[in-house]
Amino acid sequence: MKTIEVIVSPQGEARLETRGFDGPTCQAADEFLRRSLGRVNREQLLSAYHRVATNEPAVTDQRRVGTE
Repeated sequence: MKTIEVIVSPQGEARLETRGFDGPTCQAADEFLRRSLGRVNREQLLSAYHRVATNEPAVTDQRRVGTE
């Protein structure tokens, strides 16, 4: 499940945590919140950011090489 969690500290600082997104899709999903909340002080990319987002099944190359 994809979620975006907004955590506000007692000092009024907001933190966004995205879960369930692969690759940079998390940044696209929370862009509207980033613009609404203002300046980004720090960004920490987790391992899910470095995974490739896929919506399509992997395609296997089934050509045969060197056979006639």
